[in-house]
Amino acid sequence: MMTISESDKWEICSSSRMKYGQFVDWEKIDPEAAIRYQRILQSDHQQLKTMAREGFWAMPHTLRAKAYYHIIQSINSSRTVTPDREVHHELTKELFGEHNISTHPVPDYMEAGDIPRYCLNKAGLNSVKRILLSLGKCFPDMNFCPILPEMVSLLLHFSEDEAECFHSVSRLICYNDPNKRYIDQTFLTYRASCMTFGDLANRCCRGIRKLIASSYQNLFEFYSDWIMWIFADLPFTYAIRVLDVYLLEGYKVLYRVALALLSLYKVSVSSRVADVEDFRTDMKRFVESVARHCTAERLLEMAFMIPMATRRELNLLFNANMHALMQKGVSIHQKRHSVEMVDFNNFTSSVVTVASMRVVWAWIPERFALFSPIRLFSTSEHGRSLASLYSHVEGHEPALLIIKTVDEEVFGAFLSTDLIERKKHDSEGLTYFGTGECFVCTIRTSKERYQQAMVNIMTRGSSHQQVRDSSCASSRINNSGCSPITKGTTTLTCPAGTPQDPSYLTIPFTSPSEEPMTTKEPKRPKEQEASMFIAGTDSQLIIGGDGGHALCLQEDLEGGYSEACDTFKSIALYKGHFKIQALEVWGIQNSISFSHSFPSE
Repeated sequence: MMTISESDKWEICSSSRMKYGQFVDWEKIDPEAAIRYQRILQSDHQQLKTMAREGFWAMPHTLRAKAYYHIIQSINSSRTVTPDREVHHELTKELFGEHNISTHPVPDYMEAGDIPRYCLNKAGLNSVKRILLSLGKCFPDMNFCPILPEMVSLLLHFSEDEAECFHSVSRLICYNDPNKRYIDQTFLTYRASCMTFGDLANRCCRGIRKLIASSYQNLFEFYSDWIMWIFADLPFTYAIRVLDVYLLEGYKVLYRVALALLSLYKVSVSSRVADVEDFRTDMKRFVESVARHCTAERLLEMAFMIPMATRRELNLLFNANMHALMQKGVSIHQKRHSVEMVDFNNFTSSVVTVASMRVVWAWIPERFALFSPIRLFSTSEHGRSLASLYSHVEGHEPALLIIKTVDEEVFGAFLSTDLIERKKHDSEGLTYFGTGECFVCTIRTSKERYQQAMVNIMTRGSSHQQVRDSSCASSRINNSGCSPITKGTTTLTCPAGTPQDPSYLTIPFTSPSEEPMTTKEPKRPKEQEASMFIAGTDSQLIIGGDGGHALCLQEDLEGGYSEACDTFKSIALYKGHFKIQALEVWGIQNSISFSHSFPSE
């Protein structure tokens, strides 16, 4: 229950409209703050972003309050009418009566009844409760939003009164540009955001991911706390610096800050991992004491140094994760849902151990890791033939290829795109396809994953590149039985997708959207443009083509070779030519085969 006591009551007078400095000429007391405020009013959005990152209005707090009001009022809502001060006044009369005294249950959207106090006094804490109840009444469709108490508490510090804080938060709730979200309002979207953060962490903080997976703790639950690290666990002085930037840049900055916190935590936990019983609790304690490790300014500096996907790709990834959760039974109307995780107890393989597969499964994108692996092909069952591999794997997306050599080395590749894509392009040379979600890995004796930097995660526009000169590796190619690559121009294309059921996981990102970007994105550095992920013919299957082949398999699946590869920034997975003892290809359990939709060639 949420109680508003008589002693803590806060009566609102809608006519007072008290403002900061009502009786003070602030330009005489603090002329610098007045000058800075005028600069804020005269700056465009891009200039404000720079100012926020630099802490332009961090002090005095009255200047921050004015900056927040200006920024939030400039946020354009898609709704015709955004609840304003008068709506709050009417709601408080309805909910609490003339004496502002009432006892109400915790709003449905709150995960717990705890309200962060930060620097609020009793009256301020009482106002937070009133605002939260008003928001619940005003937005009945909002059924899960655990960060809202923290958001209200923080903004109330810099609002001239309770009604203004209500209006400010309402504007953030009403904003629904998918490329610049502010607040998730359902369990489905909240969980999809957690999975999206998990995907980003998979690239930025690989060590911690492998560490948690190896300890048999639940990665999905660990990442479900990510946004609470910022809005519940960070000290106040850190949280408001994040809020400065968040109000201008939306959800993307939260991903950045949480990744920076995770990077700091990885350094801290590496030396004491044996003593950690619960990573979720340990991470919470670490964030609460983050001042021992870095300043708020340094945290933001680290956050903005992290390579990050574009807003559009983050939105594509978010939508794909949301579709995966819906396939697991989570609906938009549910307030809570226990998402069943993969059980590896019954997993069997002649190539990879259960412990190793658990780590590899932690490397694949979150939306696929929700589902159990299913074996599509094995040399022991289906024979040693590339044609047989194609026939059993085509129509399934994604796929995980794992090889065990005769000397017990184990390595492989995650193929993000259906292998049938190799048939879809008329080209004299090899046609490369795939997305930045592809990776290669070594599994035994060391577990290492190699993947492209975090750019163009899921989509790849058409471009033309020369297939690399293969003469430097011609002796190795000939020895391995793989045919030399034909020199010439190759068209690199983003997969156009296969005819699929509307619920299929890869629908949201199989082709680049032609809609114009609403947010300007920086140009990618040239060294991040490697894109030759997968290529195949009847005589060879190649993974990685920039600067070398990460993997090349010959037609009879008896052997192949591996080289250092710029596509994945990978070393050779195996030194020289290898002989295959066994090979398996795994898909995901909910994957639907569509190979019957294509005419045989």
